[in-house]
Amino acid sequence: MNVEQSIKEKLAQAFAPVALDVVNESHHHAGHAGSPGTGESHFAVKVVSEAFAGKSRVERHRMVNAVLADELAGKIHALAITALSPEEGARAS
Repeated sequence: MNVEQSIKEKLAQAFAPVALDVVNESHHHAGHAGSPGTGESHFAVKVVSEAFAGKSRVERHRMVNAVLADELAGKIHALAITALSPEEGARAS
């Protein structure tokens, strides 16, 4: 399984999101220092879930980071996180 699919499955299982977007941005960083050249090192995620209601931005990021700890410890060099409650997600659309 590739890194993108692993991220999608783990976030879907952990947060039962109403919306989930995972974007591989690795091609923007090819050749940069810190980029391993795998094509699967830089990602942006947007997760809209009731699990984030009433949580601060820092708490939300910690929740996502905890779910993706294995990937962040090795395969992922950079992860941009947008974590919203359904109410916030509706306003952002």
